Amino acid sequence: MDIEREIEKDLIKWKNSDSRRPLLIQGARQIGKTWVMKRFGEKYYEHVAYFNFDSNDELSDEFKRTKQPNRLLEILSLYTPVPIKPGKTLIIFDEIQECPEALNSLKYFCEDAPEYHIISAGSLLGVAIHHHKGFPVGKVDFIRMYPVSFREFLNAMYPEVYAYIDNMEKIDLFPVIIEGKMWEAYRKYQICGGMPKAAVASLENSGLDRVKYEQREILTSYYLDFSKHAPTNAFPKIAAVWQSLPSQLSKENRKFIYKVVKEGARAREYEDALSWLREAALIYQIFCVNRPGLPLSAYDDLGAFKIYLLDIGLLRELANLPPEIFNSDSTSFIEFKGALAENTVLENLLPVIDGMPRYWVSSGTAEVDFIIQDGLEIIPVEVKSAKNIASKSLGVYIGKYRPKMAVVLSGKELSVKADKDGTKILYLPLPLVGWLPRYLKLTDFMDPA
Repeated sequence: MDIEREIEKDLIKWKNSDSRRPLLIQGARQIGKTWVMKRFGEKYYEHVAYFNFDSNDELSDEFKRTKQPNRLLEILSLYTPVPIKPGKTLIIFDEIQECPEALNSLKYFCEDAPEYHIISAGSLLGVAIHHHKGFPVGKVDFIRMYPVSFREFLNAMYPEVYAYIDNMEKIDLFPVIIEGKMWEAYRKYQICGGMPKAAVASLENSGLDRVKYEQREILTSYYLDFSKHAPTNAFPKIAAVWQSLPSQLSKENRKFIYKVVKEGARAREYEDALSWLREAALIYQIFCVNRPGLPLSAYDDLGAFKIYLLDIGLLRELANLPPEIFNSDSTSFIEFKGALAENTVLENLLPVIDGMPRYWVSSGTAEVDFIIQDGLEIIPVEVKSAKNIASKSLGVYIGKYRPKMAVVLSGKELSVKADKDGTKILYLPLPLVGWLPRYLKLTDFMDPA
């Protein structure tokens, strides 16, 4: 089974742009970048010329000998059976981080051969870009890619439910059959997560053992990446931070604490390890803001942050939690259940908003899970893992800052209400987080109950 990826819409815009430059797709390993590039080329071009710098050392040597696009195109033609034609052939440079010269060549393709369409990607590309001095700044376009979202998962599992949600023009209760299938798919998604191999295994009903196997294989490959690609002296610290993440998220406030990594650990010892994991797109670092001003980044407390994993399925497997845990009402699971809910929300929020969310804390007495910027509005977002929508912290935030709008994500049905001071509160079922921008617009134009 193939899962249609929504990044294709961005790729089409890139293809049709008059100001198109060579494209770099950024994102973690094994989220489907190679599949997306090849699929896009097959659908929208006459030919696809695919080059992999990890599996072909000779190819890398060619880029070390010349930087001239015309000469490189002649050489590349010898490595592919398809013709390389301007606008007709999609040129794919995969695992481009293995050849810094190829990464640098994108500058010259942009300047001297813009008529050729080039897409590049690679494992740990973010790390390579950060440390590559010859990076073609201003000469490439970027697209960020994420794991399979619940939107994409739902479209593959129940396309009719996806279409119903995607075409809603007003906020209203869902038909029972739509709501039931939506939650069924969401519970399945929480178990498998968004790594394509695990998601496909789930959609094909291959069994939980197969889903767990795929997740474990991915975690093992990530661990091997630490030892292969990270500086030798950084490997133990990167591995230690990675292994500590379930413990970090099991705390009630989820703030990252260095001593959880190692007793007596200090920030300066582990900052590089965190940076490496962030650049590899394996973690998301969410900073605390001391007050919600524009731009949000100006109010970051750089010493207070939370770390979430790139994928909910990998977090569950890294924590060694059985899939059945999502059906558990055990009181010992309450705190981590909340962490899983927040991680799922963040994973599905990032593809549909601009920038990284923040969180807010007030004197240690109140905390709002996420703060997002929507145009000129700053919107607090509270996440509830169950049907309880009461939120003292959100009430404190609203009372202090009087936002125009607020959001509560939970197990309750869709609705909009207003508090006594006029703040519109959108109560959104957790599975609908990927449609949040749409529902915010609908909320803005309606009178709440």
